[in-house]
Amino acid sequence: MLPKGWVETTLGEVCRVEYGKGLSANQRIESGTVPVVGSAGVIGRHSASLVPGPVIVIGRKGNAGAIHLIRDACWPIDTTYFVCVPPPFDPAFLAYQLRDAQLRSLDSSTAVPSLRRPDLEACPLLVAPIREQERIVAAIEEQFSRLDTAEQLLRSARRRVDRMRAAALAAVTPADCKWTTLGEIAEIVGGVTKDSKRQSDPSFVEMPYLRVANVQRGYLDLREVTTIRVSPEKAKALRLEPGDILFNEGGDRDKLGRGWIWQGEIDDCIHQNHVFRARLLTNDADPKYVSLHGNTFGRQWFEKMGKQTTNLASINLKTLKSFPVPDLPAEEQHRIVAEVERRLTILESLSAAIDHALTRSDHLRRSILESAFTGELVPHVPDDEPAFELLARIASDHRKTTKPRRRQRA
Repeated sequence: MLPKGWVETTLGEVCRVEYGKGLSANQRIESGTVPVVGSAGVIGRHSASLVPGPVIVIGRKGNAGAIHLIRDACWPIDTTYFVCVPPPFDPAFLAYQLRDAQLRSLDSSTAVPSLRRPDLEACPLLVAPIREQERIVAAIEEQFSRLDTAEQLLRSARRRVDRMRAAALAAVTPADCKWTTLGEIAEIVGGVTKDSKRQSDPSFVEMPYLRVANVQRGYLDLREVTTIRVSPEKAKALRLEPGDILFNEGGDRDKLGRGWIWQGEIDDCIHQNHVFRARLLTNDADPKYVSLHGNTFGRQWFEKMGKQTTNLASINLKTLKSFPVPDLPAEEQHRIVAEVERRLTILESLSAAIDHALTRSDHLRRSILESAFTGELVPHVPDDEPAFELLARIASDHRKTTKPRRRQRA
């Protein structure tokens, strides 16, 4: 049920929905003061404007359905729509309501998100009396301001957590210690290369195997593990055992050498040729310690030592064998691992709490908007001019300013 004095209409009945106009980066004059607005917001400056403010710019392609209220003259580009807000309609009232309308759900494409003008024009719109619009906007902005402050503090806390996590991981490798190499303490082998011609060999067996995407920095992503057919001999030679340390061979340069330890999560699992397996030769080394060291100290080392082709960086078996590893007593390695894991557990809990608070803040924003546009956020004032009179005045002004179309000669 509509609140008293409100009117239900559509966006197209109140505003004209217009297309933005292309303005490439090399056409802009960045020393200008006019904002250039794309579907994701302000993307540059120009010396001339396409439309006076206030204007609501709506993402048409890419960031479809995104809402940007621009108070001054601006240039919306061709990935957007824009609507000029007719006075005395409160532009912020309209912008907040469009955000509440979840226009992204009207996305009409599958590859590049896009929004059709007829769908946008048909978007339902609730019009409140102008004085009530102003009270609603003031109440929304007051409550959003508090949420902005809280979210700023939460994001600052998250940055501190990230710095503390980096400090905890930096403690893995002592500043002054003896060194050995990975090749001296572990047997290192590459994985299986897929041979499509022999996949139908009846003597082959089907095995799950790890790809580069499964081996992340500090954890294994086992949500999607594919299988491969290999000879029984190859399956036996490459079968992973708990405690094996995995290192990625190639990919983007900053991902070289990333990995984690195998803990027997999947029975009879092997690894592909782009994933190296290091199996420690002695109990004097802790697999977790070696992997933590590889993901921290090793990150820059592998970037420096990796070979770069046009689109791919890689490390070879010889390079991995020469990877320097601290030669610490087993007890010291166990102690470092335990302390790092203790700190990381605390930091993960803090990070999860921050994420939960940010999610709750987002839900509160939506709840505030829902209350605003069901007439529950501010009190009604009987003396307010009804919305239908406001719309009638806007329609009258529109008729006065709209020039009749000239008929073309046959």
